[in-house]
Amino acid sequence: MNPKKVVRETTKKLTDLPNIGKSLAADLERIGIDSPEKLQGKEPYALYQRLSEVTGKRQDPCVLDIFISITDFMNGGEPKVWWAYTAERKEKYKI
Repeated sequence: MNPKKVVRETTKKLTDLPNIGKSLAADLERIGIDSPEKLQGKEPYALYQRLSEVTGKRQDPCVLDIFISITDFMNGGEPKVWWAYTAERKEKYKI
Protein backbone atom coordinates (compact mmCIF):
# COMPACT_ATOMS: atom_id res chain seq x y z
CA MET A 1 0.00 0.00 0.00
CA ASN A 2 1.10 3.53 -0.64
CA PRO A 3 2.54 4.81 2.67
CA LYS A 4 0.41 7.96 2.45
CA LYS A 5 -2.71 5.77 2.63
CA VAL A 6 -1.62 3.60 5.56
CA VAL A 7 -3.62 3.90 8.76
CA ARG A 8 -2.01 2.05 11.64
CA GLU A 9 -5.32 1.31 13.37
CA THR A 10 -6.72 -0.46 10.30
CA THR A 11 -3.60 -2.49 9.45
CA LYS A 12 -5.00 -6.02 9.50
CA LYS A 13 -3.51 -7.78 6.47
CA LEU A 14 -0.11 -7.68 4.83
CA THR A 15 -1.27 -5.51 1.93
CA ASP A 16 -2.31 -2.86 4.49
CA LEU A 17 1.40 -2.33 5.26
CA PRO A 18 3.41 0.47 3.63
CA ASN A 19 5.04 -0.60 0.35
CA ILE A 20 3.42 -4.05 0.29
CA GLY A 21 1.37 -5.24 -2.67
CA LYS A 22 0.08 -8.70 -3.54
CA SER A 23 3.44 -10.04 -4.76
CA LEU A 24 5.44 -9.08 -1.67
CA ALA A 25 2.59 -10.20 0.56
CA ALA A 26 2.86 -13.63 -1.09
CA ASP A 27 6.64 -13.59 -0.56
CA LEU A 28 6.17 -12.80 3.13
CA GLU A 29 3.70 -15.67 3.45
CA ARG A 30 6.29 -17.99 1.86
CA ILE A 31 8.60 -17.26 4.81
CA GLY A 32 5.94 -17.67 7.48
CA ILE A 33 4.76 -14.09 7.88
CA ASP A 34 1.00 -14.16 7.36
CA SER A 35 -0.04 -11.13 9.40
CA PRO A 36 1.46 -7.73 10.17
CA GLU A 37 1.79 -8.61 13.86
CA LYS A 38 4.30 -11.34 13.03
CA LEU A 39 6.73 -8.65 11.88
CA GLN A 40 7.06 -7.13 15.34
CA GLY A 41 10.57 -7.62 16.66
CA LYS A 42 11.78 -9.26 13.43
CA GLU A 43 15.17 -8.42 11.94
CA PRO A 44 14.69 -7.25 8.33
CA TYR A 45 17.95 -8.75 7.08
CA ALA A 46 16.99 -12.15 8.47
CA LEU A 47 13.69 -11.92 6.56
CA TYR A 48 15.59 -10.94 3.41
CA GLN A 49 18.02 -13.87 3.78
CA ARG A 50 15.17 -16.30 4.43
CA LEU A 51 13.32 -15.17 1.30
CA SER A 52 16.50 -15.58 -0.74
CA GLU A 53 16.90 -19.12 0.64
CA VAL A 54 13.28 -20.08 -0.03
CA THR A 55 13.32 -18.74 -3.59
CA GLY A 56 16.79 -20.04 -4.36
CA LYS A 57 18.01 -16.65 -5.56
CA ARG A 58 19.36 -13.46 -4.08
CA GLN A 59 16.62 -10.88 -3.86
CA ASP A 60 16.98 -7.34 -5.14
CA PRO A 61 18.39 -5.08 -2.38
CA CYS A 62 15.23 -2.96 -2.67
CA VAL A 63 13.36 -5.87 -1.06
CA LEU A 64 15.54 -5.36 2.00
CA ASP A 65 14.61 -1.66 1.97
CA ILE A 66 10.96 -2.71 2.01
CA PHE A 67 11.54 -5.18 4.83
CA ILE A 68 13.25 -2.42 6.83
CA SER A 69 10.24 -0.16 6.17
CA ILE A 70 7.64 -2.67 7.34
CA THR A 71 9.52 -3.84 10.42
CA ASP A 72 10.12 -0.21 11.39
CA PHE A 73 6.42 0.53 10.91
CA MET A 74 5.32 -2.48 12.94
CA ASN A 75 7.67 -1.42 15.72
CA GLY A 76 6.06 2.04 15.92
CA GLY A 77 7.71 4.00 13.09
CA GLU A 78 5.91 6.21 10.64
CA PRO A 79 4.88 4.77 7.26
CA LYS A 80 7.51 5.85 4.73
CA VAL A 81 8.33 5.06 1.12
CA TRP A 82 10.77 2.16 0.83
CA TRP A 83 13.54 4.26 -0.71
CA ALA A 84 13.67 6.35 2.46
CA TYR A 85 15.52 3.34 3.91
CA THR A 86 18.08 2.85 1.12
CA ALA A 87 20.83 4.85 2.83
CA GLU A 88 20.27 2.96 6.08
CA ARG A 89 20.46 -0.36 4.23
CA LYS A 90 23.66 0.59 2.45
CA GLU A 91 25.28 1.76 5.68
CA LYS A 92 24.11 -1.01 7.99
CA TYR A 93 24.05 -4.02 5.69
CA LYS A 94 26.60 -2.95 3.05
CA ILE A 95 24.46 -4.13 0.12
